Amino acid sequence: MRILYFDCLSGISGDMTVGALCDLGVKPSALEWELSKIELGDYHMHFERQARHAIEGVKFGIHEGATHTPDQDEDHGHHHHHEHEHGHDHDHNKAHEHVHEHGHEGCTCGHAHHEHEHEHAHEEHGHSHEHGHEHTHEHGEHEHAHGRTHAEIRALIEASDLSAFVKVHALSIFHRIAVAEGKIHGKTPEEVAFHEVGALDSIADIICACVGIELLGVDQVRFSPLTEGHGWVDCAHGRFPVPAPATLEILTGIPLGQVDEPYEFITPTGAAIAAEFGASFGVMPSMRLSKIGYGVGSRKLESRPNVLRAILGETDEPGRAPYLTDTVLRVQTDLDDLSPEIAGNVVNRLLAAGALDASLLPLQMKKGRPGLQLNVLCAEETLPKLADVIFSETTAFGLRMDRVDRWKLDRRFEKVQTPFGEITVKLGLRGGEVIQRAPEYESCREASERAGQPLRVVYEAAIKAAEGLK
Repeated sequence: MRILYFDCLSGISGDMTVGALCDLGVKPSALEWELSKIELGDYHMHFERQARHAIEGVKFGIHEGATHTPDQDEDHGHHHHHEHEHGHDHDHNKAHEHVHEHGHEGCTCGHAHHEHEHEHAHEEHGHSHEHGHEHTHEHGEHEHAHGRTHAEIRALIEASDLSAFVKVHALSIFHRIAVAEGKIHGKTPEEVAFHEVGALDSIADIICACVGIELLGVDQVRFSPLTEGHGWVDCAHGRFPVPAPATLEILTGIPLGQVDEPYEFITPTGAAIAAEFGASFGVMPSMRLSKIGYGVGSRKLESRPNVLRAILGETDEPGRAPYLTDTVLRVQTDLDDLSPEIAGNVVNRLLAAGALDASLLPLQMKKGRPGLQLNVLCAEETLPKLADVIFSETTAFGLRMDRVDRWKLDRRFEKVQTPFGEITVKLGLRGGEVIQRAPEYESCREASERAGQPLRVVYEAAIKAAEGLK
């Protein structure tokens, strides 16, 4: 099994993750190309080698605008030598990649507006920072106080040509952050307006982290126990303790400790990346090491190098098939006094209210009475709405629930031509290979009615037409 292990000795942030992946061998030009698939306006990316406590790694940054001017460099006290790498033929005015070499440790990339400067740059540049909430950063003469809503970011990602792997994990990462922010502020995930996490730099960090992990072709990602600093963050809404509220919500169930450093080590974005990809959180497993990389943070800490270490290795464990994974809630209740007609309607109501799946199983209850067991799979944020449906539409007095992990095929929809017209088919993919083909019922039903043919005949024609899809 090929394993990617993140040693979070100084916490984790999005830009440090991207830097560590690049130091492991992910080409900056590949990240530039993939990020260009999303409509983010004009920007330029840059990657530079820096050192913290004599450990050298990659410092990643991204800025708005089509060019990086000498004035920007001078504003932050350093000069760049640019080595342009463009591995693809696309619009280079949209995203310019700069690889910078520095001969002294004191250089910073002037990336002060970046949330993922890992909180270690803010004091140096005089920022008032509200972590995960609305705030304004000053970068030279530019001010950044904009962001996007959760719905806007989801639409951008879904409309892009990014791979299924990147789409699924990037959407899940943003969803984790939206759920955490919504819980803190008493809003649903859809109502959450991202400011810092909705800005260009945060979107770039999340997309590039997902791209980099996919390009490394690992079977599993593991993390060390996460380390956080302590103290307070001054915010527009007042003072928040470190860890920030959103970070704590995202890391629920994940090992977390604090060290005696008065800074924030873990950003909400870094926390969400760890929560999304982390198969385990503990000491590094026994493995044959193949490569080590370092992602560099901005602040120079006194007690430790401000780096994120990424380690590639091989174990003798069998590799896992490339399925998609997630964790959902399983909700159950037993019913012995519900008519079949009402029970069937409850399933339809639950699916319409956002349940991922709902089913009824026959059950023998106490005193030999026949009954039904209602099973519902759902995302955590939809539970209150689904509970309202169950309690109002059934005779249930209580619900039991647990969290379950799922392995899933990636999915895509295609339209196929049949003698009965165009029909939508759902494809199930494993590692990019189509292994399941299922015509959509409603599409087949409509074609059956139009053609005056049995539904079975239309269904079989759709299966045959889908055989050539890959």
